Amino acid sequence: MKGQKKGLVAWFEHRLQLRKTIGPMLRHPVPRNLGWKYVFGSATMTLFIVQVVTGIILAFVYVPSADEAYQSLEYLNEQHTLGWLLRGIHFWGSSAMVFMMFAHLTRVFLTGAFKFPRELTWLMGVGLFVCTLGLAFSGQVLRWDADAYWGVGVGAAMMGRLPILAKEVVHLVLGGQVLGAATLSRFFALHVFILPGLLGAFLAVHLYLVLKLGISSPPKPGQRVDPKTYHEQYEKLLENGEPFYPNAAMKDAVFSALTVLALVAMAWYLGPKGPSGPPDPTVIPAEPRPDWWVMPIFALLALSPRWLEPFLMLGLPLCLLVIMILIPLLARYGERSPLRRPVAVVTVILLVPIYWVLLAYGYWAPWSPHMHAWSGTPVPPSMLKGLSPEELMGAVVFQNKTCRNCHSLDGKGGKRGPDLTTVATLLNHNELVRQVIQGGGLMPAYGKQLRPAEVEALVAFLDTLRPKDEPRPRQTGPKEIFPGESSGSTTNGAP
Repeated sequence: MKGQKKGLVAWFEHRLQLRKTIGPMLRHPVPRNLGWKYVFGSATMTLFIVQVVTGIILAFVYVPSADEAYQSLEYLNEQHTLGWLLRGIHFWGSSAMVFMMFAHLTRVFLTGAFKFPRELTWLMGVGLFVCTLGLAFSGQVLRWDADAYWGVGVGAAMMGRLPILAKEVVHLVLGGQVLGAATLSRFFALHVFILPGLLGAFLAVHLYLVLKLGISSPPKPGQRVDPKTYHEQYEKLLENGEPFYPNAAMKDAVFSALTVLALVAMAWYLGPKGPSGPPDPTVIPAEPRPDWWVMPIFALLALSPRWLEPFLMLGLPLCLLVIMILIPLLARYGERSPLRRPVAVVTVILLVPIYWVLLAYGYWAPWSPHMHAWSGTPVPPSMLKGLSPEELMGAVVFQNKTCRNCHSLDGKGGKRGPDLTTVATLLNHNELVRQVIQGGGLMPAYGKQLRPAEVEALVAFLDTLRPKDEPRPRQTGPKEIFPGESSGSTTNGAP
């Protein structure tokens, strides 16, 4: 039996030549005593493999149809054997892959490993990073729940602000003028075929460059990168180096194994994300929130004036991408040690805390809408005394149409918009009607979501929100009720 196994192994080896191919890769020399900070790249590749494997298994059940995608995810969560665990591993694996890419790029940037002759290696890493973010976003869309539906809507709104070819780009992404079956089909193709193919190509080139150019050595103060002497210095360093296997390879293997174990544990205890609710555009109380890695931009948008939104949506990501591409082209030579590169250290020290503060602010900031106020925070009884039937109906509309999610009454409710306790002292009847129907400032237009009778009832109720001894406003022109914005501006969109 042993002889047969050896003969079979020898048969495959003779034809595949694996030892001649993989052997030199495992034995290629690396600097001695590489630290644990070099393991993030291999962990990212391991997580990509996990994503491919779990994605293929999920594809046997998932139905990329607008009518059945949501139901297929519910089936995986509730009926299919370990379907919830597979979805959990795939979801948390996506977040872990993004996090590891952040960590790997930060390490490479701090240690100057992007400098000569590894400029192209860094650029391939930037391509891998962009593909990873694209996979994370397109995977969120494939959940095809309320979060996914409105998330794509926000993405389409961002692309719709492009200075040129905006309509064409939006049409290309959505597969039409509106979100629908074609949208899901395109994101499925993007997530399953296009982005994994691009990521695999970038990864192949990246690994090839690592094998050909070697792993950058731990930087030392005073040791400068000079193209004229670098290769000679690196070859001398490798003379006292060691093969990649076993020491460096074992560190990669141990860290990757621990990462996978932690991933499975998170999936087991926390489960998958969503689906949160059917992708129904008529459900106003939907609470669309991006995944954690986009949350800082979400926070910036909420904290910034409206005129700055196009830059934050389009200009800021583009500027960051251009800067990442230019880094190895503008700083090819010189010191690699963080001790001699204060600008790089200060950049990381500033950006990392800012990112995490904005992340926390995106989840817990007081300006965020209170999405359960419409059902859990009733109109104060003191504001309902002595109201006519129409005004009472307006109070019901105020609750059912989720106005409380963004607006407070007597200090209770959402804080995204202004407190409306005394709104009738600021706007007269006609101005209130105009604000509700057309929107303005940071408030969307509700003209398509409310019937005329509901508008009249709502405004009748808002007309009562003033102290009894306070006269009605007599102004005829628009008045600013949102900072920096006019109530007369027109916006289109759903709440």
